[in-house]
Amino acid sequence: MVKVFPMVFLLILIGSCFVSCNNTDDGSYVAPITLYEKVSGKWMLNSIKQVDEVSSQSMTLTSLLGFDSFAIDLNTDAKENPTTFTVEGTAPAILPTSGTWEMGNKFTASDGTAATILLHGTDKTYTLTVTNVPGSDKVLEFKLTRKTNGKAFVSYVYNLIPATNK
Repeated sequence: MVKVFPMVFLLILIGSCFVSCNNTDDGSYVAPITLYEKVSGKWMLNSIKQVDEVSSQSMTLTSLLGFDSFAIDLNTDAKENPTTFTVEGTAPAILPTSGTWEMGNKFTASDGTAATILLHGTDKTYTLTVTNVPGSDKVLEFKLTRKTNGKAFVSYVYNLIPATNK
């Protein structure tokens, strides 16, 4: 019985040498999907809601003041890097009508914080908090929050659908 153990061990050791020489094809490298790829493109308004941040009351603005004509085009270059944006329609100018844009982070944050879109207009930068990242549902939703002395008083929640199939 004592002589069998070293023989079995030797056979296992020799067998593992042949298994470890196996070359596995993992395919070619593909760059990870960025948030730019998910949010870029032309988006049309599905709905917009104004929220009173003090009382938590909300009001739908979709069919009021020309908001139903709102569209935003978030352009990227050939490498999916953000370039310019344009806002179209007759809605009140809550957002700048053109400029450049970027994301606060190009990937989803591992700590669970919301993604942000930064719209750089001619006068200032507008920070939009992304509340729904397009995925299988193909809906982009972001919120613009207005503050005074660091306290939020009103926000606008834009719910958008693709103007064209992505």
